[in-house]
Amino acid sequence: MSGIKVLIVEDEPLIAKNIGMYLNNNDFEVSAIAYDPDEAIHQLRRQPPDFAILDINLESEKDGIEIAEYINRNNFIPFVYLTSYSDKETIDRAKKTNPAGFIVKPFNDKTLYATIEIALANHALQANKHVPVLSAEKINKNLVTQLTEREFDVIKLMYDGKTNQQIADDLFIAMNTLKKHINNAYFKMDVNSRTTAVAKMREYMLQ
Repeated sequence: MSGIKVLIVEDEPLIAKNIGMYLNNNDFEVSAIAYDPDEAIHQLRRQPPDFAILDINLESEKDGIEIAEYINRNNFIPFVYLTSYSDKETIDRAKKTNPAGFIVKPFNDKTLYATIEIALANHALQANKHVPVLSAEKINKNLVTQLTEREFDVIKLMYDGKTNQQIADDLFIAMNTLKKHINNAYFKMDVNSRTTAVAKMREYMLQ
């Protein structure tokens, strides 16, 4: 529950499996792997992720760009395209959906991680720019059990779009310790994901 939940939409099973292994080994959580658009929409409804990686060509009537359009209408999360198609027409269509990144295959793990890291930070910056600066006092006024100082430090960095590894590094704490703080904060805020936690923080700050 403490990791960043990522939906992978990719019609090539081997590529999808490799992405999933990389993410799971780097303190992300693969919420689901969808091999076609219908399954992707189903997973977005069933267990909304915090982030999505979308292949564009899915050998189907619908493609990844149409899934992105669905995300923009229904899920307030960042997403990146991962595709073999880099022609002007495809890029022009993709740009209209305001993706957080565009990775052309073949790619490597470092490129994927860097793209996700930047995408999360940019999404947070855009989403929070009209919201007052996060305040522990204001958040705690809304909670039955107050956040500790360390728990607030953790959720503030989460609110800023940091990955779990970045938060652990910034606070000089072990990953297991970080996950305990995240789970405790989620319990006190009555949420079950990063996206719902951040949305609730924005709600508290705008009251």
